[in-house]
Amino acid sequence: MNHQPTVIALGFFDGVHRGHGALLRRTVERAAALGATPAVFTFDRPPKEVVTGHPVPLINSPEDRRALIRRLYGIEQVIMAPFDRAMMTMNWQDFITSLVEQYGAVHLVAGHDYHFGYKNEGTPELLRSRCAELGLGCDIIPKVEYEGITVSSTYIRTLVEAGDVERAAAFLGHPHCLSQIVTHGRRIGRTIGVPTINFVLPPSVLVPDHGVYITRVTLPDGTSCPGVTNVGIRPTVSDGGTLSVETYLLDYDGDLYGQRIRLDFCRRLREEQRFPSLDALRRQILLDIDSARAYFCIN
Repeated sequence: MNHQPTVIALGFFDGVHRGHGALLRRTVERAAALGATPAVFTFDRPPKEVVTGHPVPLINSPEDRRALIRRLYGIEQVIMAPFDRAMMTMNWQDFITSLVEQYGAVHLVAGHDYHFGYKNEGTPELLRSRCAELGLGCDIIPKVEYEGITVSSTYIRTLVEAGDVERAAAFLGHPHCLSQIVTHGRRIGRTIGVPTINFVLPPSVLVPDHGVYITRVTLPDGTSCPGVTNVGIRPTVSDGGTLSVETYLLDYDGDLYGQRIRLDFCRRLREEQRFPSLDALRRQILLDIDSARAYFCIN
């Protein structure tokens, strides 16, 4: 049993967008007032995926979701529970009780559309009433709108899939990000004077539409540098159809293989395209690098 009192935000938090931010800020405020630990209770995978048996593409990997919640909002504890059969069949009353008994919850925070427990029978109204019965505090956060549109993970997914990373960032409240371990590629970039880093995509995670993007790259030591990132199948140098993400780091000379980096997508420059030669590809990449320099105001 956890004897440290916690204020717990409830939700899946895919994207950790502006609407989630309202919950997380309230959680931190309540925790400070109560002398408790600000926490999040979420799941390792979307419940819909378990119920239907079909993969659900997500904005973030579990690792990125956890990192965003901590980094952007100061949440100290992220409880990422497995969504298994026991959780799927737990009734909503027992779910609330488990938060108290296992995690020391003294106050819960949820969104206006939060549903939980067996067959999603738990509602915000039932959550509020049950908390009152148990002597817990409870906040239900109303929907958050931006430019007259309700902020939602579903809408942001459509923006990311379309490559509209600037509008996605406006609804997220931060750049769309993707992190992974750097792997060895075919080293073609090195042969034409523009070496890139490569990584394999996390499973069931969305990437922006095929194209070239200005990115900011956060390195393992916490520093960052500008980058130009290609998302796609590299039609000039590959006959396969394997999706890849490769990034040229501006003014960086170092070995990142085997280390985790984070890409923040800032702006889409152009569609991915096939060039008639490696030299033509190199010339275009140099133009893309100039565009990145201009974006970041780098001489």
